[in-house]
Amino acid sequence: MDVAKAVTEVKSGKIDFKVDKSGIVHASIGKISFDPQKIAENASAFISTINKLKPATAKGTYMKSVFISTTMSKGIKIDPKSIID
Repeated sequence: MDVAKAVTEVKSGKIDFKVDKSGIVHASIGKISFDPQKIAENASAFISTINKLKPATAKGTYMKSVFISTTMSKGIKIDPKSIID
C-alpha cells in the first residue's frame, strides 16, 4: 500500500464509501474540526456522486432518505432534494 498516493487521492477529493446488503450507503463526510459550511459542501458532493453512480436501469426514486450523524449519536433526517441543489 502506497501511503503517499492514498493521502494525495484523499486530498484531491476521492470519496470512499461502503454499501451494505440492504442498500444502505455508509460514508464519512467530515470531522468535528470542520466548520458547518465545509460539512455541507462535502455532503452535497457525496450525494451528487451517489446520484451520478445511479445505474441507467434503476427506475423510480433512487435515494429514499438521507441521515447524518456523528459516530455514536442519533441520526438527523435530511431531505435529499434540499442538498442536491
